[in-house]
Amino acid sequence: MLTHKDIWQAIDDLAKEHGLSPSGLAKKAGLDPTTFNKSKRENKNGRPRWPSTESISRILKATDSHFSAFVSDKESAKGRKSAVIIPLIGMAQAGKDGYFDDGGHPTGFGGDVIDFPDIKDSNAYALQISGDSMLPLYRDGDIVVISPASNVRTGDRIVLKTKRGEIMAKELRRKTNQTIHLKSLNQTYDDVTIPTHQVEWLARIIWASQ
Repeated sequence: MLTHKDIWQAIDDLAKEHGLSPSGLAKKAGLDPTTFNKSKRENKNGRPRWPSTESISRILKATDSHFSAFVSDKESAKGRKSAVIIPLIGMAQAGKDGYFDDGGHPTGFGGDVIDFPDIKDSNAYALQISGDSMLPLYRDGDIVVISPASNVRTGDRIVLKTKRGEIMAKELRRKTNQTIHLKSLNQTYDDVTIPTHQVEWLARIIWASQ
């Protein structure tokens, strides 16, 4: 989605590409030289003003440019800026020692990675589901993104690792100082209650590739 700022930046960039100022671009297109002035981009109350479709059409014609090129660079730049790389591991790997610290933050990853939209948790990682214990919500091969920094609340879908190395994805039903109660996503599996001292860490699932 292009914003008000994106459109005006695209006009400025088009002018610069052709060695013109915004005023020079307007004149080249047969428009009033003040059409693209900074003062025309907001009204007196500070609310955004958008350039007309006619004015955009005329500057594209005057510079022999296409609308798709006019906006595509802005969309691409936004996508590149928002994409981050996070590690991807399988559930079998996640159960082994050496992949996480005591807080459930990933350590020492050197394998696969995926691109993911901007996320504020620098310790986020992706986990590839295996088996059928999480059907019908998560299927074998699905990828879920885990955020150790996100607050976990009742009703959240979480990934939990026990001190025995078992990894499970469940729904958090209740958490006390003594126990953690989990609802199985696959109704053919029983719900689980785990003593808190047997839990190494748990973290919230914030996205799934479904």
